[in-house]
Formats: sequence, C-alpha cells, structure tokens
Amino acid sequence: MYRLRAAWALVYLVFSFRSQLPWASCENTWNTANCLGLKTFNVTEIQTNITSAATEFWERRVLGMSGGIEELGSVRWELALCLLASWMFCYFSIWKGVRSSGKVAYFTATFPYVMLLILLIRGLTLPGAWDGIYYYLYPDLTRLAKLEVWIEAGSQIFFSYSLTAGTLNVLGSYNDYNNNCYKDCFWLCLLNSGTSFVAGFVVFSVLGFMAQKQGVTVDNVAESGPGLAFIVYPQATAMMPLPQFWTVCFFLMLILLTVDTHFVIVESFITTVSDLFPKWFRAPVRHEIFVLIICVSSFLIHLTLVTEGGIYIFQLIDFYGSTRVCQNFMVICECLAVGWIFGADRFSNIIEDMTGQRPSVFFKLCWKYIIPLLSSISFILYLVDYKHLKINDWYTYPDWAYALGWTMTLSSVLMVPLWAAGQMCLTAGTFRQVSIHLLFLVLVNQQVQRV
Repeated sequence: MYRLRAAWALVYLVFSFRSQLPWASCENTWNTANCLGLKTFNVTEIQTNITSAATEFWERRVLGMSGGIEELGSVRWELALCLLASWMFCYFSIWKGVRSSGKVAYFTATFPYVMLLILLIRGLTLPGAWDGIYYYLYPDLTRLAKLEVWIEAGSQIFFSYSLTAGTLNVLGSYNDYNNNCYKDCFWLCLLNSGTSFVAGFVVFSVLGFMAQKQGVTVDNVAESGPGLAFIVYPQATAMMPLPQFWTVCFFLMLILLTVDTHFVIVESFITTVSDLFPKWFRAPVRHEIFVLIICVSSFLIHLTLVTEGGIYIFQLIDFYGSTRVCQNFMVICECLAVGWIFGADRFSNIIEDMTGQRPSVFFKLCWKYIIPLLSSISFILYLVDYKHLKINDWYTYPDWAYALGWTMTLSSVLMVPLWAAGQMCLTAGTFRQVSIHLLFLVLVNQQVQRV
C-alpha cells in the first residue's frame, strides 16, 4: 500500500508547483456547485451539505472516485505514471540487494527529518497552533475507558514498528553474529517513538491553526487515514503564506517516507525467497532479473488500485489484508514458538552469547506470558466488536467484497498453522524435537546465507 501512497503524494507534489493551488479554490473543471473554497470557509457553512475544495480535488481530480467497488472504471493514467515512477525507484534501490538499498536508505531515512524540523518550526509559529498542541498533550482521559482506544493503540504499535511483518527479522539477519541486537532494539524503540511524538506536534499545530481559521474546535478538523495527509494538511498549507513551499516540503517528506518503507518491504520479500532458493536467485544476473520480475508484476497488479474504483480496493486491502486479526495471531504464534517451544531460557542464552549481555527477566515474562495474554485479549475483543468496513460512513461494500476481505485475512492467519502441520508430518521426532529443529534451521540458515 505504500507504493500507492507514494503515487498519490507524487501527484500532489506536481500540482504544488502551480501558482494557484488547485485544492484552494472552486474555480476548476472538476468542482461542483456544492464546493466551498478556502476564502469562504466558516463554521456556519461547514455545517451545511457542502464539500471543501480540498475534498473535491482529492475525490474528483486525483482519485476520480466511482460509485463503488463494483464500478472499477478506467485507469487514472496520471496515477499510473506516478505508480510506475515509484516502482522504478524501488527497483533501482534494491536490484543489487542491501548493497544498493543501504546506500539509498542513508538519504531516504535521514532527509525526512530535515523536512520534519522545517515543518515543526513553521507549525509552532502559526496562529492557533498552541490550541492544537494543548489538544495533543492533554487528551480526554475518559476515553481511556473505551476498549477501542486500546485496540487502536496496539494496532498503531504493530504498524509503527513493523511487528509481525517480517522486515525486522529479515534485515536483522544481515548483521554479524556478535552484533549487539539488544542495543539496536533500544535505539529503534527510542527513535521510532520519539519521531512519532515530534511528528504529533507538526500535525496538531497545523490542526490548531486550521481550527482557528474555520472557527471550530480541533476535534472537528482532525481526520484519520488518507484524509489527514491528502485533504486536511494540503488545505492547511494553502492557508499559509508561501503555500507552494510548505506543500512541497510536506509531500517531499511524505514521498521519501513511503518509498523508503516500500523498498524495505520488497527487499524483505526478495531476501526471503532468495534464502529459500539460493542457487536460483543469488547469482548476480539472476538476482537482478528476479527483482525486475517482482517489480513489474507488482506494478501490473497495482494498476487496479489506480482505477476510478481503486480507492475501494485499497481500503478493503488495508482493512482486511493486514488487520488486527493477522497481527495478534502472528504475535501469539511467535511468542509460543520462542517462549515455549524453542524455550525462553535457550533464547536468552543465544542473545547472551551474541551480545555478552543477558536479557532481563522481564523479557522472559513478556515472551511467555504478558505479550500472548494481551494479544489474545486484543484478538478476542476485535472479533467481538467487529464492524464491517464503510467508506466515509455511507458506502457499504457488497457481501462478496466482505467475503473477499476475510479470505485475505484467513490466507495470512492459516498459513502459519498449515505450514507448521506440514513440516511436523514430514519431519521425524516428537512435537517439541521437531519444533526446536525447525526453529534452529531457520535461524542457522539465515545466518549462513549472509556469510
């Protein structure tokens, strides 16, 4: 999904160089009679049946939204070209493996911090910014009593740290055996959470500015999902002096963040397949061809997402393809494998042998009890409180789309027990002996392949 977000951001970046930002006014061919430009934005009109210029630009100009997933329509060729550019960048970033992707990551992972700092300084100097900061730092504590808040918070941690996605496991296998993974994990958590905390100031300072301009409270302008990045923030930058400059900074940062995550995910998949079939895909020429085939086939598949009904497919995949069911189930499986089957003590011994430092007893309790318990509770609560996906609170998918969504979910969930059952049948020994043997085989194979 990151490659599609990069395509959207690239379209916005191109439009950002116009003298008049197209999402700031209603004087465009795609606008309707219900359009409301920035100059006439006020609280009274917001409450009527109208749409903002930014919303119409997003839905009618960029996406060309159809009436539903049943109406795919034609391909939006501007988005298709941006998608192609995203995949081309991905290919040339990873075609030589970590030797090329590592060099690219030095820029794509660090330059967004420069843009983030610029946007932070600008955001804090906007009128009304501190109203947004107050809303950010002093939330409504009564909402902590709602289970939905905790489930969403857990899901955000999964997403932010790429847990259960396999990227950390695959990329971490490139490290030397004696690499201090204990320290790496500490810095990863610190930088990730610290960046998210600082980014919150960037977002909510702008939301406070918008709330003051529109004469409403901050919670009335806050949105989640694509709407925040492609409706609210562009609308906010259009209200600032030098709007083109701030819009370019924001979407340039967004593009670099998305393409960085994009090629890391693709590199993880390619590395996994190459580890399974090293004789086929690790030869110099074969590797480049294999990467090209993956990128080209993925681009062709993703063309369905840049059709007029593509946003409905995107939301369906985003909701069901990597839902909390998959996340929590994978966490439970991983903790059972490491904490109980392989053994938390044996795992701690390996970490001590690698780093010279034995993990705290707290980690052992997490692997065996705390994380599986919390994940199981979140898993059950999500199923109990499950609601069908809706778009903008009005579009309901047909039944076959929901069935397709749950098929995507189950395809991820069932893969683990099915693969494990197959290996158990093919490998001699008791359940515990076979499980330990398979886990050792995975760990040793990854390390041998890197050497």
